[in-house]
Amino acid sequence: MKTPFSRRAFLSRSAAAGSLAGFGGLNFLQSLPGVSAAEAALPAGTVRFRPEIEPLVRLVEETPRERLLEEVAAKVRGGTPYRDVLASVMLAGVRNIQPRPVGFKFHAVLVVNSAHMAAQNAPDADRWLPLFWALDQFKSSQARDVQEGNWTMAAVAEQGIPPAERARADFMAAMDRWDVDKADAAVAGLARTAGAQEVFDVFCRYGARDFRDIGHKIIYVANSWRTLQTIGWEHSEPVLRSLAYALLEHEGTNPADRDEEADRAGRRNWERVPKIRAGWAGGKPDTAATREMLAALRAADWDAASQLTVELLNRGVAPQSLWDAVFQAGAEMLMRKPGILTLHSVTTANALHFAFQQTHDDATRRFLLLQAAAFLCMFRKRAGADKGAAIDTFEPTEGDVTVDDVFAEAGTNKMQAAQKALRYLQSGGDVRSFMDAAQRLIYLKGTDSHDYKFSSAVLEDYYTLSPALRDRFLAASIHWLKGSTAPDNALVARTRAALG
Repeated sequence: MKTPFSRRAFLSRSAAAGSLAGFGGLNFLQSLPGVSAAEAALPAGTVRFRPEIEPLVRLVEETPRERLLEEVAAKVRGGTPYRDVLASVMLAGVRNIQPRPVGFKFHAVLVVNSAHMAAQNAPDADRWLPLFWALDQFKSSQARDVQEGNWTMAAVAEQGIPPAERARADFMAAMDRWDVDKADAAVAGLARTAGAQEVFDVFCRYGARDFRDIGHKIIYVANSWRTLQTIGWEHSEPVLRSLAYALLEHEGTNPADRDEEADRAGRRNWERVPKIRAGWAGGKPDTAATREMLAALRAADWDAASQLTVELLNRGVAPQSLWDAVFQAGAEMLMRKPGILTLHSVTTANALHFAFQQTHDDATRRFLLLQAAAFLCMFRKRAGADKGAAIDTFEPTEGDVTVDDVFAEAGTNKMQAAQKALRYLQSGGDVRSFMDAAQRLIYLKGTDSHDYKFSSAVLEDYYTLSPALRDRFLAASIHWLKGSTAPDNALVARTRAALG
């Protein structure tokens, strides 16, 4: 998976490559230096994309950060469609940024779908802002990757690709053994010969099997699948190769040969899968069971919470009632101890639930719900979020509250803002107006990939919860949403001016 590919030359053209400084008009675009054929040639052994997208990907890769938005805007004004720009960001990321650890600089890839979701919810005048933010995020991560070793995805070893009838079995065997080289060849064969749904079903299992990288593995599975649904399955092979390599990330010796806490829940829960009754998906909603499950997620260890999941499903409780507890537990942890760990309890729950909804494999669906219970307990333990505000009992403020009041407060006092949000929502405030304001503040004022990932997750999950629980969940999300008093992101003015 490693091939030398120097990007230092173009990154060093400007000592201020990471700057978000302004610019003076667009006339300079006509005087940009040309790139010779020799300079444009990819090194031998580097993965190449389809010819219709390769030039745009190269533009994203090779243009210095301080000029990229303007050059892409020129392409857009010349007719380049949104879908191609989205594809170019994703593919530039998988070719240029090492997906290990699955997080940190690799957020440039993880955030692509979240930026796309934000763009779809934006008014026409602001539709490009999230995607141009993702372009800039890629340049930041690309520079960091150069500093950390200049990783680049290599061309696949064609001689090792199994025939169609063996691709799935070979891939799963390689993943079970944590064998990077065999998995890389097998996943290329799988991408070329298997159906998209079959591939996704397999990846769901491996994305959720271990608790490394605080949920980013299943987040990458969900977000890459969603992005491919938008940009087209024809781009799947490099994305799936990056994904398989990411899922095989681990510390120390081969996990297949040892018993680590990160792997224990997945192994134990696969043993529980066949113990769940037939017809489990058709259970009945049960608010008492939701409270029982939430209590376990607040206090029990992962093993006990997973076992309770089995018992409740076997009692005839609907999976929805258990997911309600999972989403509440994540939001409650964020209220109790706002931070990266508790934020990922929310985004991981979102990814696990998305996979649960999308996969066609019954055993994998059971496994994903069991792992959701286990992961939430592991997040709680790691974050130390055992005490504090309770999502089902915190009180709203008194008096009339507007959306503006909520987001003004969010910049100074998150708990007070959550209480105001709850008052607004419970008193009949317009949920769509609240969501529109929250999303718009992300792309106007967001400065981090987590802003996009989190907001996209919670605004989606609002509709996933049972109606009676939605207001408290959305109000609790204020603990990571942006306040209206924060300064605008400097990229906003650049993007608007570039698109003109």
